[in-house]
Amino acid sequence: MHFNFKITRLVKFSWVLLAIFIVSCNSLFKEGHDEEPIARVGELYLYKDDIAPLLTANMSKADSTSFVTDYINNWASKQLLLSKAKINLSEEKLAEFDALVNTYRTDLYTRAYKEALVQQSSDSVVSQAQLEAFYEKEKENFKLKEKLISLRFVHLPLQFMDKETVVGKLKNFKKDDIKYLDSIGVQFKKLNFNDSIWVSASRVREEIPPLTLENQDRYLKKSQFFELQDSLGVYLAKITGVLEINDVAPLSYVEPSIRQVLLNRRKLDYIRKLETEIIDEAIKEKEFEVYVQDN
Repeated sequence: MHFNFKITRLVKFSWVLLAIFIVSCNSLFKEGHDEEPIARVGELYLYKDDIAPLLTANMSKADSTSFVTDYINNWASKQLLLSKAKINLSEEKLAEFDALVNTYRTDLYTRAYKEALVQQSSDSVVSQAQLEAFYEKEKENFKLKEKLISLRFVHLPLQFMDKETVVGKLKNFKKDDIKYLDSIGVQFKKLNFNDSIWVSASRVREEIPPLTLENQDRYLKKSQFFELQDSLGVYLAKITGVLEINDVAPLSYVEPSIRQVLLNRRKLDYIRKLETEIIDEAIKEKEFEVYVQDN
């Protein structure tokens, strides 16, 4: 049943595209054109300036010729198919397509206009207080579906000579240790010293290939230090925090999502207000009337 549904939707969408094409192709016919046409199908003509914007300066003469030939043939094929479609489709089907095209055009124009107004007037600033208020209110909806980890991490090349010093500094991680690690950071293949950032366990596995779904519980434990190695190098990590599945995600982790939700709500509120105001204004200016009909 699912397969048949998809096919039906695909066929309907194809008919919509054909209807849109019927309208758009007519724009190639230019009445009173001074230039000599380069191709004709029935009463429709194709001119050089229809194709000129599509040609780029870096095209060779041979490429341009080939492109123009292909374009003309494709254009002719479409016009001929369009002509056959207009002849062979029923009046009812053509009328249905006209209605779909008009609806699509209206939706396209109005959506673009509303988006432009939103871009001009909407406030994209979300305060920390707003983020925190939403987080506290919806906290139960932010339960984790994957383990989160905070850690500091270094990926050393296999030939690195002073691994033990790096291990000690990474474990101790006092001000002088951080300064030392920063000073030799160019020798590391990868590093992360910001252990206040939460990342998913899957992301940690991506950065440390010897760490797998099967063995991660052995290594990804709070306060754990581990060393793993493969053909790409040596991986040193100190785990500073762990949040398990079904724990509430920290605000810092979900903040981008909350910000987007709040901006989307603000946008929807603005559009609803705009639609109401435009109706009210039209009624006031007598541009819009509803005629009551007796049943």
